[in-house]
Amino acid sequence: MADPLLFNPRTYDPAHFDPETRRLLRATVDWFEERGKRKLIEDYRSRAWLADFLAFAAKEGLFATFLTPASAADGRQDKRWDTARIAALNEILGFYGLDYWYAWQVTILGLGPVWQSDNAAARDRAADLLAQGEVFAFGLSEKSHGADIYSTDMLLEPDGQGGFRATGSKYYIGNGNAAGLVSVFGRRTDVEGPDGYVFFAADSRHAAYHLVKNVVDSSKFVSEFRLEDYPVAPEDVLHTGRAAFDAALNTVNVGKFNLCTASIGICEHAMYEAVTHAHNRILYGRPVTAFPHVRRELTDAYVRLVGMKLFSDRAVDYFRSAGPDDRRYLLFNPMTKMKVTTEGEKVIDLMWDVIAAKGFEKDNYFAQAAVEIRSLPKLEGTVHVNLALILKFMRNHLLNPAAYEPVPTRLDAADDTFLFRQGPARGLGSVRFHDWRGAFDAYAQLPNVGRFREQADALCAFATTAAPDEEQSRDLDLLLAVGQLFALVVHGQLILEQARLTGLDEDVLDELFAVLVRDFSAHAVELHGKDSATEQQQSWALGAVRRPVVDEARSARVWERVEALSGAYEMAP
Repeated sequence: MADPLLFNPRTYDPAHFDPETRRLLRATVDWFEERGKRKLIEDYRSRAWLADFLAFAAKEGLFATFLTPASAADGRQDKRWDTARIAALNEILGFYGLDYWYAWQVTILGLGPVWQSDNAAARDRAADLLAQGEVFAFGLSEKSHGADIYSTDMLLEPDGQGGFRATGSKYYIGNGNAAGLVSVFGRRTDVEGPDGYVFFAADSRHAAYHLVKNVVDSSKFVSEFRLEDYPVAPEDVLHTGRAAFDAALNTVNVGKFNLCTASIGICEHAMYEAVTHAHNRILYGRPVTAFPHVRRELTDAYVRLVGMKLFSDRAVDYFRSAGPDDRRYLLFNPMTKMKVTTEGEKVIDLMWDVIAAKGFEKDNYFAQAAVEIRSLPKLEGTVHVNLALILKFMRNHLLNPAAYEPVPTRLDAADDTFLFRQGPARGLGSVRFHDWRGAFDAYAQLPNVGRFREQADALCAFATTAAPDEEQSRDLDLLLAVGQLFALVVHGQLILEQARLTGLDEDVLDELFAVLVRDFSAHAVELHGKDSATEQQQSWALGAVRRPVVDEARSARVWERVEALSGAYEMAP
């Protein structure tokens, strides 16, 4: 019997979506299953460009349906920007291979500045290109500066006719080999400061667009390209001045959310392989899964994966319900990018410790999963960048709650219009949150939820009595350790909210919180060891260490769920 908490292509039926969304998601699964595992792995190993997948997506209108907002859909009811179904497709594409997801992801990034623009001609052009099955690219990063957009060397010289001539290079730009439209960030040569920023639309097929190379050894075409005296007409200009800067950051806000569900898909496929292998391998006369340490590692991997899914699903609701007066998504968004993707690394590592050399074999999905899972925490800003961002919300989240109406589950067929009118990318310290304690109070009867609540309350005490002083606030190494502790509280909160909404099995939930208690203790010990930690902070850190509540019967019941994954799914040959 399929585990209802995990994606399984054999039983997948997204009945909570409208008929066309269900058809497209199921058609995508069927396309991969019909191709089979051998072809999937061959293309990954040979680094073949994704022409066949993109042809399928064009034929079905997959990208056009999912990535055209209603305002550009020309009345087509099925076309909308719906974060819930985008998340579902992320998971499916991650399940079959990150190369497929990447072409889709950078198309999303490339569209961000367009859908935020008031340029009607550019919006119409993007909608037409999507309908034709084209992909898009996001020309932000540069070789010398990375994503430091303050220092862009893409220069636009006014041409005297309302347009520009653009010259400069971009680096690490997905789909740069094939994009019908590349959203490119640069600056004018005649205007100093933020007023000189420009976002414009370029075409990778233009003679002044020079593709240099693929900078990675992969099917993902992560390009370096150079523009040489590229003509930028007035109708190609998407944003100017501060609005161009905001469009860059707000596009990343939209795009980096996708990393979490891609990570989930990778882990799910790898988990089926790992459990099936371990349960059917006999060692010293017993299945590998008979050994206590193996059961613990696989159980930890399973509950961590469930936690990833619960957090990400709940974050969708806040993303879709956001507005000018509710910007809580600005915390939950970097959490999905930073916390969920690093949890994915832990899930793969736990399973790899069990299957050992099997994880290197070329005929398994696991070998590519072990490589690809590493990339997600490093895309759309490093873990450190996103942890530093999360810290901006800590005091208000922990200590200064505000009243909000409860956010419902958001699976409705609605267009998420606010994502393209987020406004200025500033004022993060003023964002307010609902009281996190309510989610914990609802499960106070579970021993490990209660144990973790003690640690969360201790973090509140830290914030009021032992918070870093002005000098320590410049020590990013110390601050990142604090950020990890805060991230765990937010992670636990949304997990509990989603558990309540879905009626999650309480054995699974309490087993998951046993893991989170251990994680909090580990990060507290790390804080204790930081060079600049004061005696008060060191004392607090050791006082926050807790031991999870052990319940062998509960753990055994959760293990039965993990064991049942053996043979539950095997990709067609």
